[in-house]
Amino acid sequence: MSDFAKEVEARVAAVPANKDLNDSAAQFMRTSIASQYSYNYFWLGRPIIQYPQDMVAMQELIWAVKPDLIIETGIAHGGSLILNASMLALLELSEAAEKGEMVDPAKPKRKVLGIDIDIRAHNKAAIEAHPMASRIEMIQGSSTAPEIVEQVRKVAADYSRVLVSLDSNHTHAHVLEELNLYAPLTSVGSYCVVFDTVVEDLPKELSGDRPWGPGDSPKSAVAEYLKVHPEFEVDQSIDNKLLITVAPGGYLKRLS
Repeated sequence: MSDFAKEVEARVAAVPANKDLNDSAAQFMRTSIASQYSYNYFWLGRPIIQYPQDMVAMQELIWAVKPDLIIETGIAHGGSLILNASMLALLELSEAAEKGEMVDPAKPKRKVLGIDIDIRAHNKAAIEAHPMASRIEMIQGSSTAPEIVEQVRKVAADYSRVLVSLDSNHTHAHVLEELNLYAPLTSVGSYCVVFDTVVEDLPKELSGDRPWGPGDSPKSAVAEYLKVHPEFEVDQSIDNKLLITVAPGGYLKRLS
């Protein structure tokens, strides 16, 4: 480890003891969610409803894990698909440069597979017209429907290193079912990232008329899942680094 990396590790490890920093981050999360702060960003031209900190965390994970396949539930405008696909493209370019080879964009080795119960026609058209489209496959249907899960498993069978991102319906029951179905597809050493665990830590009124809230959230689902799945653990170092994140306790690393 380089001296700089050691310094980063030490700073991150010191974050939990920094009360002012943690209190400031918590206050920002509350006020920024109320103002729909995360709806203001784009990735390579497509809206991505995420916090910049989580975007950076995802690129760090993808660069470190080097997945062949990223499975993503929840598509919306497609910004996250584009982010993940662009990182996979950079991985291939980097590996090809090391070998003195060329990359054929029309024949990518890595892919993002997105699942959504309702892929709006205008979003689908925009994603399919994007320069990253050759790396993206989309399936419309419920992420927990047996026929959809079977399609995903067939795709995943052709890849050796898989990263999973869960960001669809945020109720406890749905997220727990997604975890049971998709977390096992995560490769050892890779991550299953559960977004919007922050719902558990916020006042119910910030969820509006949606069916989820404290006690019925992605974080409560993660807690239940981890009770019987010791092969996963929360990567606390990511929480400590980000502070501002919609996925506190949601970056799950597969250990075995």
